[in-house]
Amino acid sequence: MYEKHILPRLTHLAMGQDQLLPYRRRAVSGLHGRVLEIGIGSGLNLALYPEAVHQIIGVDPSPELLSRASQTSHGLMPATEMIEGVAEALPLEDRSVDCVVATWTLCSVLEPEKVLAEIRRVLKPDGVFRFVEHGLAPEPSVQRWQRWLTPVWKHCAGNCHLDRPTDALVEKSRFRIERLDTGYATGPKPMVFMYEGFACID
Repeated sequence: MYEKHILPRLTHLAMGQDQLLPYRRRAVSGLHGRVLEIGIGSGLNLALYPEAVHQIIGVDPSPELLSRASQTSHGLMPATEMIEGVAEALPLEDRSVDCVVATWTLCSVLEPEKVLAEIRRVLKPDGVFRFVEHGLAPEPSVQRWQRWLTPVWKHCAGNCHLDRPTDALVEKSRFRIERLDTGYATGPKPMVFMYEGFACID
């Protein structure tokens, strides 16, 4: 009951906060061609994509959130395709997308290293990976709270981890980070340390 009916609604509401909109706009700005969005959720990014994008493929494990995303995509351009699945096994051919977007997704996947390997596989050699994530804060005192809260938090927040080091995960997956901005958004510090940037295949 919780996973199917309550969590998707809570996720949609939490991810729809006004303070997150500027992050979303920056994440999709400048994208082009065929774009893969992993963890598309309820489709909150769909209306923000620039005209240079001609197709969006959205992947998410939640059929309830994908249904919302499909409704959101009606009447919008570009063309969209919604796929129920996990980012650890993307149903796409090698080197088949121009850009990949992840907004608050790597915190909740089961195997972030495998997800990043899949992103690398489906990206064209000159492709771009754009991301906005929350994760491990720089201060030891905040990190202690993050590590203490995560075992409980992930059970009620769809496997969301508060303590994943996004930049280190991306770089270990043989991406070259071209730009990275970090800092706290508004809210409790253990939950709002943000990483936003873009990376290319190294």
